[in-house]
Formats: sequence, C-alpha cells, structure tokens
Amino acid sequence: MKAVIMAGGKGTRLKPMTCNLPKPMVPILNKPVMEYSIELLKQYGITDIGVTLAYMPASIMDYFGNGEKWGVNLYYFIEETPMGTGGSIKNAEDFIDGTFIIISGDALTDINIQKAVDYHHRKHSKATLVLRSEETPIDYGVVITNKAGKIMRFLEKPSWGEVFSNTINTGIYILEPEALDYYKKGDVFDFSKDLFPKLLADQVPMFGYVMEEYWCDIGDLRSYRQTHFDILEGKVSLPLKSKEVRKGIWIGEGTVLEEGVNLQPPVYIGSNSTIKNNTELIGPAIIGENCFVGERTTIKKSILWNHANIDQDVSLRGAVLCSQTNIKSMTKILENVVIGEATVVGNGAVIKPEVKIWPHKRIEENTIVNQNLIWGTKISKTLFGYRNISGEINIELSPEFAAKLGAAFSSALKDRSHIIVSSDGSNEGRLIQNAIIAGIASTGAQVMELRESLLPMTRFAVRYYEADGGIHIRTNSNVNTGSIEFIDHSGSNISRSLEREIENLFSRDEFKRCNGDQVRRPIEVINFNSIFLREGLKKLQNQHQIKQSGSRLIITSLSIGVLSVAESFLKDMGCQVKVLYPYGRHMESEAMFSALVEEINNTQEAIGVFFSHCGEEIVLVDEAGREIGEEKYNILATQMLLKEGKTSKIIHPYISSRIIDQLAKNHGVELVRTKSDPASIMSEMLKDYVRPQTPDQFILRFNGIWAIGRIIDFLAAQGTKLSTIADQIPEHYFMKKEIPCSWQDKGRVMKEMILSHQADNIELFEGIKIDKRDGWALILPDSERPLVNIYSEGFSQEYAEELSTVFSERIKNLISHSDKSY
Repeated sequence: MKAVIMAGGKGTRLKPMTCNLPKPMVPILNKPVMEYSIELLKQYGITDIGVTLAYMPASIMDYFGNGEKWGVNLYYFIEETPMGTGGSIKNAEDFIDGTFIIISGDALTDINIQKAVDYHHRKHSKATLVLRSEETPIDYGVVITNKAGKIMRFLEKPSWGEVFSNTINTGIYILEPEALDYYKKGDVFDFSKDLFPKLLADQVPMFGYVMEEYWCDIGDLRSYRQTHFDILEGKVSLPLKSKEVRKGIWIGEGTVLEEGVNLQPPVYIGSNSTIKNNTELIGPAIIGENCFVGERTTIKKSILWNHANIDQDVSLRGAVLCSQTNIKSMTKILENVVIGEATVVGNGAVIKPEVKIWPHKRIEENTIVNQNLIWGTKISKTLFGYRNISGEINIELSPEFAAKLGAAFSSALKDRSHIIVSSDGSNEGRLIQNAIIAGIASTGAQVMELRESLLPMTRFAVRYYEADGGIHIRTNSNVNTGSIEFIDHSGSNISRSLEREIENLFSRDEFKRCNGDQVRRPIEVINFNSIFLREGLKKLQNQHQIKQSGSRLIITSLSIGVLSVAESFLKDMGCQVKVLYPYGRHMESEAMFSALVEEINNTQEAIGVFFSHCGEEIVLVDEAGREIGEEKYNILATQMLLKEGKTSKIIHPYISSRIIDQLAKNHGVELVRTKSDPASIMSEMLKDYVRPQTPDQFILRFNGIWAIGRIIDFLAAQGTKLSTIADQIPEHYFMKKEIPCSWQDKGRVMKEMILSHQADNIELFEGIKIDKRDGWALILPDSERPLVNIYSEGFSQEYAEELSTVFSERIKNLISHSDKSY
C-alpha cells in the first residue's frame, strides 16, 4: 500500500513562524510536524510515499531527501499553480497503483492506520473519510453518516445552523484509484467541494471511519501550543527523541543543567542545550536543541525553537520563540507573543501580550512593544458575531483595532473602492469612525463620510451612491459598548465568506497599502438625512389621504437619533405624532414598551410604534393596545404586499410560520425560503433590484422608519385601521424556546437528534426540522450563545407547546447523558 502526504500548506495563520518555512516544516518538539507523519506511515509498513508540494518546496526536499534516513522512499510532486486538494493528488496519479491513504503533512495524529484500512476494505468503500468527534466543529468540514457509517451529507465550515453532527473531516482519506476518475490530470478540484459531492450524487460507496486516537490540525497559534502540551501530557502516542529522566521531565543528550535549576513538569529539553544556575522552567515548557538559557531566568508555558539564546533575568510567559532568537537580559515577554527567527530583543524590553514580531527584527533596549512590529495588535481569529462586530469602546473596540479593521475590509474589496462610513454621531462613535476611515484611506480607497446616521440610512446611502460597501458604527453609552456593521454593495449585510476573508486578512496583517500621494481625502456628505427623508416620501402613493385621515401615532425608542428622524418623517407625511422619550440613563426596552402600551390605551385611536435601537425593526401596537410582535408583523407585512399585488415573489427565513406558505399559494406568488441570518435574507430580497431601487419587502423588514410610512400609506389607501388589518391575520401558534447547551455539546446533540429521528420526515436546510402531520419543530444551535433554539408551530397552541416540550426534554436528556462514544 502507498501513501500520499499533502505538504503544500503556507501556514499563513501561523505567521511569523511560517515567514521563512512552509507549514509542514514547523517544528513540534524540535522535529518538523511532517516528520511525524512519515514515522507513522513507516510504523504501519507503508514505505512508498508521495509528497505533494507547492509553497517553498525546496526546504522540504532538502530536509527529507529521498527518505532513506527514515527507512522510506519519498517521491515529490510539485504544483506550479494551485490545483486544489484533489488536483494535487491527481498530479501524483502515476505513482498510485492501488488502495492508497492520503494524510496531511501539517496535522499531528497517532491514528491506527491498520484499523482504518481494514474498515475501508470491510465496507467495500471507494472513498473512506477518516472522521473525528470535535466539540466545536464550525471551523472544520462536518460529515453526516448513517448508523452503518455510510456518508449521507457533508458541509464545509458550516454555520451553527448547519451543524448537524459533531464528526468532522480530518483530511485523512483512504481511496481506491478509480475514485479519481471524475477528473483529468491537470484539473483544479478539491475533495470536499468537488469530488466527494459527485461520488455522493452517483451513490459511489463512501464511508466515514470515526477515529478514536489523537488528531490536531495545527492551524493557528493556539492549536500549535496545545499540541505540544498534549504530547507532554501523554495524550498522543509518539516517539520522543529526548529521554524521560523522571516523570514529566525529558532531557536530551549533551544537555547541561547547572545548580539550582527548578523544573516543574512537564518540561521537554532538546539535546546540547545549557540551562544556567537558578533558572526556573514551569511546565508545560519546551526548550529546543542547542539553546542557551541564562541565570535566574523564568520560562513558563513557552516554546523555544532550536538555537534560541536567552540571557539572564528574563521572564517568558506563554510565548513562542523561533530559531536563532536572541533575548537580552531583564526582558519580559508575555502571553501569546510570537517572535520570528533571528530577531534580537534588547535589554529590559517588554513585549506585551498577543504581539507578533516578524523575523530578523531588532527591538531596542527598554522598549515597550504593545503592537505587532508591522501593523498592529493581534485580535481574536473570529471577529464577527451573528451579524456584526461588537465590544466595549476603547477596550475591544479600540482606535487601533478599528483602523486595522477598516484596512482589512477595504483590502477585501476591489482596488480603489468607494466606501460609505457612518456613525450615530456620538463622541465614541466618531472616535471609532475616524479610525476606520484612516485604515480605509491607507489602502487608497475613497471614503464617503456620514457624520450622523442610522443603520437603515447607511444601507440606503450605499445603494443611492452606488458604493462598493459600507460600515456603520452604533454605540450604547449606557454600558460603553458599540457595534460595527458591515454592508456590501447591495446594502445587505456582508456574506459569511466575506467575513472570513476579512478575518483572515486581519489576523495575517495582509493589507493593501498605497503610496502617500495616492491617499484620497474623505468626502463628507452633509445632511444626508434630508435625502433619506425625501426618498422615503417618494415611496408613498397616498399622502393626500394620509393628511386627510389625520393619522395619529405614538412613537418611542431607546435611541434619540432614531426618534428624531422618525418624527420628522412622519410629520412630513402629515401624521400627528407624539414622542415618548426614554427617561433615565439605564432605561430598559421592556419599560419603554410598557409605557407605550399604556399611552395607547389611554389615548385610543392611535398607533404605537417601538423602534429598535438601530432603527431597522419595529414593534407595532394597534389602536386596541394589542402588540403585533415579530412573527405576527411578518405575516401582516406579507399580507399587505400580496393585497397590493405588486410582487411576484416573497422572501422569508426558514424558521417563519407555515401561514406564509399558504398566503403565497393563495395569491399565486413564489415563496423563497432562506437561512435565518440577516445577510441571507437581505441578499435574497435585494438581488433582483438595480440600485438605488429598494424593494418594499426589504423596507418593511429592515428600514423601520420607511416601513411605518408604507404601513400608514397602505391603511390610508384601504381606508381602514391597523386593528382591522390585525384581526385579519390568520391564527397561528408559534413558539420559541431556548435550552442552555455548552459549545462542546452542540455538534454531538445535533448528530444524535438526526440519528434518533431518521424514521421521521426531517429536513436539514438550517438546523434540524422535524415535520409532523399537525405541526413542526426546528432545532437550531445558537451562533453566539451556548444554547440551542427550539422553534415549534402547531394547529393549536396546545400542540405547539407539546412539540416544544417534547423536543426540549429530548435535548436536555442528550445534554445530561453525554454518550462519549460519539
């Protein structure tokens, strides 16, 4: 049997460790990670090994040669241009002559290869994917199998709504040569995106083997460090070069430990290193070969590559030092710092947490380094929440962070883009806005600046000016928090793929940079709200009737800015408007809404409108004081559009009521179901409309100020009241429940729910939807919080509650009785 090691990875998220070497050459306990893959294959008698190369191939070929040192035969296949995971293996097709195994050169595992191969043959499989249970599977490809292990479906880097299992694709495959017959040599294709879906569609036998041994994709600094610690804690069965002289202490040949050295396990020291007097190594700690550590130095939870030189009285805390680094005395290097090779850090310098320093740099003595030597500080790999980036002003959302974020967003767009940047006008909002503008300007893009704006206004500005994208900053001074919303060229929230691209650019510090003479001065748009109000009024067809009817409204919101614009708009329409302003610094939404309902009941004959803080959503209160909540409002808005007869298609999220299906059918219009995240809904609503046109359904759902105008316009045309329209909403019984569930349990719970309901009518479009004759239930993991959402709808309130209770109890039972076999 032969093997192919895929070793073309760049390891961009591991920079600066991978600035001068490819990812498979990154050392784990002083050996390249790929070396462990070769040793594993040799252990199971696989000695003919092909190696696919792309990035810096010479460094791999020079180190491993023909493989003779390891008792194997290595054959190299170099990609001149990227060919994808499948294309790179197809490039080595002449080497393959039977069943073969594919393994990654930049992941660490001690898998029992023989057991996996036996499973492959026993199942008569053409393609066997090695799977592994993962607590948080969203960063991997999720694979769904039936009880026999046959692959039914897989998803590449899913959202939480698509996590139907906790078994992930490790990238280890056992294939028969004919599985590659779908493509020709030289074709560009991936296994997960291209080949495997074709095999699945053609019902080619394809199975998933769930491994029980260790596996870790060394994709970022966290996993890189954790892999070292896992090895020292005995979680991985690997041959170690250094000798374990006592429990948890490994010392290489020729290494000298002088008097007073304190070793607190686990500690691993390579060969020919010197540890001077009164030094303290607090595990997990790894010292490379030919290293020098000076007197009274303390090293804790850190990794030193070969040939690192550390002077006396140095303190290392959770750092990684690459080869040939030279750290002078009295230096302090703190958590999650990475220092590139051959860098010199001067006496008394302090390197603050999370800093990355690229290779061959020199830090002067007594310098305090609190940002990357190149662009800025390192923030979490995952920036985006459910729909935006949020955090504390001047802490998570600092000006440095914002400038870097602006540069990343602009770098992800086309060259010299036009970008709208707005804020709510608060001092803290302007602070972040100015920083973002500076970051964008540094890339050569043109900024159009709105000083005081609302999120719907900014969306409209992007469409009105036909910009390439937009950013809106909204703050909440009560709790010193803010959010940054990103908008694409259509006015929609950006896609998840663009979010990932921004995150990658941000984490790698890879930004476009223009020359100084190419920096473009921001264009300040003065009083854009007047354009917003004017264009909103153009949407109305019955202003004369509105003025004649004397429509009365009472409006409220926690945002003074929203109330100000809404009041102007409604008065311009000819409405009588009373505004309930928030009172007290820490006013809550519930209290404001209760005050609104009370005012409606006292006044009567008025409509109440509660605007969300961003101005996108509204909650209505009819003249009878009845709340028209989110689900009921969506049905009301749909009825309104269908009754006007101006649309041939309506868009609704997958989780909305079945009443929508019946309404669409009754009016002969197409219903398109989308995923429930705002970006999916918005992009579907906007995709058929040429800018600056904005469809009514988008307005009714995502532009609260224009939406209430459209509703008043509709009521005036019909000569009716909101309460009358509300009475016409079909009865529906809809429930939502939240069940606490830890992140590590989510994937497992979803997998077990699918397995236990295979006999039922289930859909896996978003979450798990289980259809019953008289209703349905949907189990959907929350993307931002450790919980699972359960939606249910039935022919009666009692049945909706019954479905909700049944599935809530099942979820709770699965959480409390964790089956470790999954």
